[in-house]
Amino acid sequence: MFEGIFQPMHLLVLFGIALLVFGPKKLPELGKGIGESIRGFRAAMKEPENPPDKSATSGGPGPGGA
Repeated sequence: MFEGIFQPMHLLVLFGIALLVFGPKKLPELGKGIGESIRGFRAAMKEPENPPDKSATSGGPGPGGA
């Protein structure tokens, strides 16, 4: 179904449309923002899931506390 979607000519057309829509000044900023977002997402996926803090669930007096 998608075997021909990433041909070089298609990518050039998509880049040209993006250049027309966003302009030459905004396009590098968009690429940088997307790259930082992807890096942040990957870093968050690699981090182990942290268990909840024991200090928050300890048997100490709570907000209504005595």
